Parts: sequence; structure tokens; C-alpha cells
Amino acid sequence: MSNNKDKICLGKIVGVHGIKGTVKVKSFTEDVRDLDSYGLLTDINGKEYDVKVIGEAKGTIRVNIKGITDRNMAEELRGIELFAPRDVLPEIAEDGEYYHTDLIDLDVKFDNDEKVVAKILAVYNFGAGDILEVKDINSKQTDMIPFSNDFVPVVDIKNGFIIIVNSLELFKPIGKEIKESKE
Repeated sequence: MSNNKDKICLGKIVGVHGIKGTVKVKSFTEDVRDLDSYGLLTDINGKEYDVKVIGEAKGTIRVNIKGITDRNMAEELRGIELFAPRDVLPEIAEDGEYYHTDLIDLDVKFDNDEKVVAKILAVYNFGAGDILEVKDINSKQTDMIPFSNDFVPVVDIKNGFIIIVNSLELFKPIGKEIKESKE
């Protein structure tokens, strides 16, 4: 997902359905069928899409897009992310809920140290929960961290950082440096 704080990615076109231009969309909205309730959506370049949800199928929603009338036109849209302006989306009400875009670029610190060790590059969900992709600021190596209270006990959007549990299993190069510095 792209990092643009003024827009929120609500879905991604992942395939086509039938011959009349219907697309399959992986929806990231709380209720997957709400994709069309936010008005015109745009792609990363600002091109507008007038979408209408017409059904659900196997973890995706089926969507008609105004002007897309056949399978070939729909195939060309595969991979496009659909964005809505942030101001048309609901405010985050509960503590512990975040828009993924708000997490990207946050500093990463260990629970026992104020030193920044990494930055969040992306947030993924492959079906078993959110995962943070982080990049070590020294080695430039990337790692994946489960985004759960067990691994990430503190998220401070306002001050721009998260705290992760200092585990030598995470960030093996950093863990090695910590171990060597203590010897």
C-alpha cells in the first residue's frame, strides 16, 4: 500500500469476473461492501473511478466501474489500488485502531531503549493478522514483525514511534550487536 496521508487505500483490484467488465476487489473497509459508500475513488495518480458493489465472492467483492464494459478493459485495471480522501472516512474512535497509512514511517524503538532502531516501511495482512515490515536504520535489512500487543505494546502516532519487545529473534543483526555490546 502506498503512503499518502491525505488518501486512504480502501481496496485493490485483484481480478475480473465474467465478460461484462466486472472486477474483483480486495476491500480494506471495515464492512467490505461499503467500498462504494465513499464517493468517487481514485488511483495513486488521481484517476477517478465511480464504483458500485454488486456482490461478494470468495474473500473479494464484485464491483462494476462506470465506463468499464468488457473483460479486456477490466483486465487492464488489475493491481490498481483504490483510494478515498481521508476526510470522508470515519475518525478512529477506539484506542488501538489505526489506519495503516498512519503507521508507515513511524520510528521503531526497543522497550528498554529510547534509541530509534528502525522505521516502518509497510503494513501487510496475509490473513492471519497485521504484520509490520520494518527497516533497520543501520544495516538497512528489513524484517517482519507481528503487529500484536505481544510484540508491539506501544503505538504513539502523535509522537511518531512504536515500541517493540526487545527480542533477539527480531532484528538478528541488531540483537547480535546488543549481545556483543553487553559482553
